[in-house]
Amino acid sequence: METKLPPASTPTSPSSPGLSPVPPPDKVDGFSRRSLRRARPRRSHSSSQFRYQSNQQELTPLPLLKDVPASELHELLSRKLAQCGVMFDFLDCVADLKGKEVKRAALNELVECVGSTRGVLIDPVYPDIIRMISVNIFRTLPPSENPEFDPEEDEPNLEPSWPHLQLVYEFFLRFLESPDFQPSVAKRYVDQKFVLMLLELFDSEDPREREYLKTILHRVYGKFLGLRAYIRKQCSHIFLRFIYELEHFNGVAELLEILGSIINGFALPLKTEHKQFLVRVLIPLHSVKSLSVFHAQLAYCVVQFLEKDATLTEHVSTSAGRGGPTPAGDPGAAQILAKNLHPEGGMKGFDVYQRGVGRARLLEGCPVCVEGDGSCCPMSHPQVMFLGEMEEILDVIEPSQFVKIQEPLFKQVARCVSSPHFQVAERALYFWNNEYILSLIEDNCHTVLPAVFGTLYQVSKEHWNQTIVSLIYNVLKTFMEMNGKLFDELTASYKLEKQQ
Repeated sequence: METKLPPASTPTSPSSPGLSPVPPPDKVDGFSRRSLRRARPRRSHSSSQFRYQSNQQELTPLPLLKDVPASELHELLSRKLAQCGVMFDFLDCVADLKGKEVKRAALNELVECVGSTRGVLIDPVYPDIIRMISVNIFRTLPPSENPEFDPEEDEPNLEPSWPHLQLVYEFFLRFLESPDFQPSVAKRYVDQKFVLMLLELFDSEDPREREYLKTILHRVYGKFLGLRAYIRKQCSHIFLRFIYELEHFNGVAELLEILGSIINGFALPLKTEHKQFLVRVLIPLHSVKSLSVFHAQLAYCVVQFLEKDATLTEHVSTSAGRGGPTPAGDPGAAQILAKNLHPEGGMKGFDVYQRGVGRARLLEGCPVCVEGDGSCCPMSHPQVMFLGEMEEILDVIEPSQFVKIQEPLFKQVARCVSSPHFQVAERALYFWNNEYILSLIEDNCHTVLPAVFGTLYQVSKEHWNQTIVSLIYNVLKTFMEMNGKLFDELTASYKLEKQQ
């Protein structure tokens, strides 16, 4: 039975204990990616101005919860919860200072009480608690002041009412984690409508708020079994809108981090619903322009799937390879990913990318870019990210699955080695520093070596960066030690071909 929740309120920030750690993005790209445009000055603009209640009553301090007898505790608790449902204007720093302090003190007391006092969470206080939380956190988020907002470059708009909102989120978290918390009672109020409004808040620009929301949603998913399928479904809808419609949603990384933990707990064999989520949602997410913001969490989710079901490896490696470096602005990207079509089964994304999506100059040293117009160097960061994700996949791949993808994969790796962008070439060559991948290559040397030999030999003679040349020599030496006879045959064949 759904209860109507009151209007909405403001935001604050977090400290999120307890989620399964997702590795932070490794910044392998050392190039400065700062844009030349000047950051716009920030204005004080927040959702607080839409929620301030004028003509409200003046708040007066209530007795402390610890000072009243047990028989009066719950009545006083309800009064304090009602007091904390009063909203204030934080855009005016000097307005209602007394009332703001009364509410802040009451919130601090509630946080301490629910976290340390047993027996306080009885059935009648649940609606009061959910009502207070709802009034404070649920609100219409303001439009971004900067339509070109880049989370990697621009400062986010922080919620002015955070001094109160942080305490509300902390109270909500302790409420969910309390030993006295009863999901059977709370589910009357924490329903699908509540969860949907909670998910909408993930678009907040304030990273502190998103961090709290991440932990809270994870707790809700764990406590309310009946809401799990609904949460997964709504997350999928958010991602699909983000991929194909909006191309902007601030909380993608946080939602993926929660899903990484959820995927880790999936039972085997995987349900069709879960496999479809991988194919229809996670793989297309590789096509989004802002991929670098959430790539670490996305790669973690993909690897979790492959550890659960190794048979998905071939599909993921070829699809992610096509979609990874393909920009969302390319008109064919969505169709390529959605229809999953490429007649050769290879990795076409690099082709699309290098044919014309933006130009970037290399650092000094590239003889082509320094003397020309920069057309030899497409944006390299997606390629570097794709190579990093492929290494994570290869770290968990079964040898039987490696055999299925080795030829198209290493043909693509060879093309990366030949990139004039030294960081792309360097990242590709690092595959040979991974002991497990090296053992797979050695077991399949007759397939892998012919796929890369010609490129390695040629680039070793022509690449402008001496570090790359040294790394290639090390790789060729490794191949020579693996299978000297095959190496000599390929060398003779390559030289003969060049003479003709």
